[in-house]
Amino acid sequence: MLSIGATDANAFASEVLKLTSGVAGISQCTVFAYEFGNRPRTMSVADHRGGRYLRDVADTYASRFYALDGNQRIVSAAGSRRHGSSLLLHQQTSDDIAHEGYRAACYHQPNVSDRLSLLLQPAEDIWLSVNLYRDHSRGLFQVREIEQLEAMAPLIAHAASHHYTLCGQVQMGIPQLMLARVRGLCPDLSKRELDVLRGVLEGHTAQDIGERIGVKASSVVTYQKRAYRRLGISSQRQLFALCLAAANS
Repeated sequence: MLSIGATDANAFASEVLKLTSGVAGISQCTVFAYEFGNRPRTMSVADHRGGRYLRDVADTYASRFYALDGNQRIVSAAGSRRHGSSLLLHQQTSDDIAHEGYRAACYHQPNVSDRLSLLLQPAEDIWLSVNLYRDHSRGLFQVREIEQLEAMAPLIAHAASHHYTLCGQVQMGIPQLMLARVRGLCPDLSKRELDVLRGVLEGHTAQDIGERIGVKASSVVTYQKRAYRRLGISSQRQLFALCLAAANS
């Protein structure tokens, strides 16, 4: 409970890891925020090995592979539910992932065999994912272990929701809020188009955006033009003007 609202960004995931490691051999924990259909934001990470490694893995997932995650499909399908009404558990093993790059970067290299995610909705258009990862040497989660984690899920979810209220919304930057307004104006924008628009709003070049999301700079330009066409604009200046107009309406 002391980690809720802590200034140390990774304190919350660290406490969740301590709580669950003895129950089911959890070796890593990440907490992501899915806000307004944007790509996920890494809120907190904890790794039994310590160091920066898991944060880099989490950021790689958030920038390149999140759209391939089973969590994303669940969040997208359940997005219209009333916030606070859902607490979902989702299991995803390395064998469930068809994409070789995603499987290598987020499971094989971090030595993960299995993941159990707690998905909750603390506010409208916002989902949190508390991910618990099983070390490869421990094999897959057993039914009894999942049942134990399921019994603990309401406590973890309640704590995560309060932590997000205290810290998560403060961490949300202006580009994310502007992107949320754009998405509200044009719900048909694809995830890649939103990723590119976020990069534009953050001031990145096409080359930088391409490196972050794992596509060529020419593809970034294509996504950008397609998004502009959907929005009825033709320039970055008009994009910012659109965001400001939406904020004032």
